[in-house]
Amino acid sequence: MMTDLTEALIRALQCPDTRSSDYDLNPDVVLPPDRKLRPAGVLIAVDITAPEPRIILTKRSSSLKHHPGQIAFPGGKVDAGDADAVAAALREADEEIGLPPGHVEVLGHLPAHETVTGFSVSPVLGTISKPFRTVPEPGEVAEVFSVPMAHVLNLENFVIESRRWRGMRRHYYAVPYGPYYIWGATARMLRALAVRLI
Repeated sequence: MMTDLTEALIRALQCPDTRSSDYDLNPDVVLPPDRKLRPAGVLIAVDITAPEPRIILTKRSSSLKHHPGQIAFPGGKVDAGDADAVAAALREADEEIGLPPGHVEVLGHLPAHETVTGFSVSPVLGTISKPFRTVPEPGEVAEVFSVPMAHVLNLENFVIESRRWRGMRRHYYAVPYGPYYIWGATARMLRALAVRLI
């Protein structure tokens, strides 16, 4: 039986296509029109097995070359063997945190998000209705945790901050939660979902 939350998530996916990017808060950045973006998929997994819905996130290993120690959704680039970004997101979630693809009810995906690292990321939205044991992938995932969905649906919890990057001041969204500093693309995609749900 479809829950009220699932119905709300499906309605959110039907909102007009409004793409997001890491440049949303930096309108002075001029992007080359012929740039080539690599496809990727991440899984916004809403765990509905808990007393309150929660979104699963990871803390990347501090030993990684790219984005060490940052908070991210399970996911990654689309490999040659992946049918599409949805398949990539499910495969990566299985590899990174031990989430079996069969435990995820894929509802659809939000509009693509462009990152400063040259990816076009499809945020795949799905619900988890069966408990599973998280198994962080050694060397890539330092920690698997979850955030109450209510926390990231409250736009008052989002802040705009900035830091210097490649010689320029770059502004970005952040939505801190306890000891976790959720920022950049992950925060922007969470905010895109929140805007569609409120």
